[in-house]
Amino acid sequence: MTRLLNVIMAMMCCLAAMAQSLEAQLDSLLLPRYNASAPGFALVIARGDTIIYERYRGMADLEKATPISAATLFNIASVSKQFTAVGVLQLYNQGALDIDMPMALYFPEYRHPLWQTVTARQFMSHSSGIPDLRSSYSRDEKIYATDSTSIEYLSTVDSLKFAPGTAYDYINPTYTLLGSLIERRSGLEFEAYQSSQVFARAGLVCDKDIEYFNPASQPSPGAHGYIPFENQVADGNNASRCYKDSEGRLWMKFDYGEETFFATRPDGGIYATARAMARWDSALLKGLLLPDSLLRMARSPHITVSGSPWCDYQNRPNTAYGLGWFIDTTPGRETKIYHTGDNGGFQAYLVSYPASGITVVMLENRNDLDRWTTQLAIERLLLSHGLIK
Repeated sequence: MTRLLNVIMAMMCCLAAMAQSLEAQLDSLLLPRYNASAPGFALVIARGDTIIYERYRGMADLEKATPISAATLFNIASVSKQFTAVGVLQLYNQGALDIDMPMALYFPEYRHPLWQTVTARQFMSHSSGIPDLRSSYSRDEKIYATDSTSIEYLSTVDSLKFAPGTAYDYINPTYTLLGSLIERRSGLEFEAYQSSQVFARAGLVCDKDIEYFNPASQPSPGAHGYIPFENQVADGNNASRCYKDSEGRLWMKFDYGEETFFATRPDGGIYATARAMARWDSALLKGLLLPDSLLRMARSPHITVSGSPWCDYQNRPNTAYGLGWFIDTTPGRETKIYHTGDNGGFQAYLVSYPASGITVVMLENRNDLDRWTTQLAIERLLLSHGLIK
């Protein structure tokens, strides 16, 4: 018995040492990159419901010197798309809609014949061939776009970039239209449906863990997004938006109404904490939102991203897109399911390694550091500690 206890104690000590080593290595990787007085990050690494690493660094609000904490809400940008996809798939599971029927069935006002050829499945997988014509919008139309104004042009589309379902082209307006599809088939306003049927079922509390952006009010306690203002001088036009960190580096606040922040909800409008995003991934894997078979379908390849001639976004080797998720099938590694997001001064990524049960969430309120390089460095450490394969 004594020998067994000694073995158990030795194993526990070994595991504790490994955990400390991982913590120290992650700290060494991340903390030197982020000045504590500058915009920063929230990082959570979890195995199921257990957080194995958690760090917050930098300022959520430079003007008020408010530090980033576990309660800080970040705009997660395009990571929001998987929440919309789950809403659509729930209605599909209930028989309220068919993701393989022509979108014209649900939007009869779109009368061009091409709407008889595109489906919700193709919208969710960015393979519809619908072009993004918002480049023709004025500056103010882009800055102050709403769910409805961002899809106005869809009624004028008269040609496709490629045959539906044959190629990948990542665009946002088709996801915004999926929000309207949820409304039409559920009978609820989009945000009401998502709050009650998606957020709540995942155990996420609205206005605390997660919320949709409202142009009338900044999320509280929400981070502001910032961009570096290097080699430029704050003047009367932008001085009220510029702040210096302790190293003298100048940052410009980059939120709604300040150039390129998009407020549309179904494609990128969620604010959430890092802990909430880890709980979201865990809730999905527990089957709290979709049947296992439907979740596996959504997180399996539907269209090849690698080598697409139509789009550069996440156009990397061994990459495909499912229904709201990217899928990385690098040979010799376990499948990685992830999504990235960029909006104004925010960057986000959520990475899931289902075979190992590991989830990595990193949310930033700055956009100057290469997210993919950071993610790969974290992945190498997780591999070296045997947490992923």
